[in-house]
Amino acid sequence: MKTRLFLFAFVVTLLVGCGSRRPEAYYDYKTQLIGSELDGSYTLLSWGRARNAADAFQQAQKQAVYDVIFTGVIGNAPNRSLQPLVLEVNAKERHEDYFNAFFADGGPWKEYCSLKEKRIFSTDYARTDTQSLCQTTVCVYRNQLRQRLIQDGIIK
Repeated sequence: MKTRLFLFAFVVTLLVGCGSRRPEAYYDYKTQLIGSELDGSYTLLSWGRARNAADAFQQAQKQAVYDVIFTGVIGNAPNRSLQPLVLEVNAKERHEDYFNAFFADGGPWKEYCSLKEKRIFSTDYARTDTQSLCQTTVCVYRNQLRQRLIQDGIIK
């Protein structure tokens, strides 16, 4: 009985420990535009990295909002991409206090993203020895985010 239990534990440990580390966990991915809605929201495919899966999922959502504001998003078809909302050079450093508070855990960034376009079981996780990678679909309300940045005096 002890031999069977030991063999079962060994096989489970081998399968769980080795099977979850995939090569894509080491690659840096860019946020991609999947689609757009008529209400000014955009569906994005985003990736996040963190120490555990829950934090990586939240980081993927935060990364989608960050990319809409600062870096822009590459489209999945030719001539389909989003320009960044903030075009000012060094805007992140110039308004550092504002963006640190905006992107803090529990900050207002969460109001501008949603999981409404997310399909069940569409989130994918990979991991390395030290971190988890999460790929998920996020809906970002770009027009509302733009209005917020205008209201707060970040963009004109």
